[in-house]
Amino acid sequence: MIEMAQMREVKRNARHKRIRKKVMGSTEQPRLCVHRSLNNLYAQLVDDTQAKVLMGASTLDKSLKAKIKSGGNLEGAKVLGAFFAVEAKKKGIKKVCFDRGGYLYHGRVKAFAEAARENGLEF
Repeated sequence: MIEMAQMREVKRNARHKRIRKKVMGSTEQPRLCVHRSLNNLYAQLVDDTQAKVLMGASTLDKSLKAKIKSGGNLEGAKVLGAFFAVEAKKKGIKKVCFDRGGYLYHGRVKAFAEAARENGLEF
């Protein structure tokens, strides 16, 4: 019998596959993919045409660890979103397509996305 946590992950993976059929990153507009764990949040910019990761950041980065108490809460997601948008703009990336990774658009994922939008990313 599948446990509840395993079933939740199976459903998330199904949602992610469904999203990935439609969302495709390119050099001009890379895919901003988010992964959420219990204690941290991870984000990457991916160019799917060349199969390359352009940049990545997480709440485990040393520069962010000093600013946040925990990477697994709304505050950590907001700080990561702002940091990620600033770093992406430094690399010349303004437009992205958002891949929420099968996670529902609320809580930490929503806080990350809104903070990234406020700091200059367009999606």
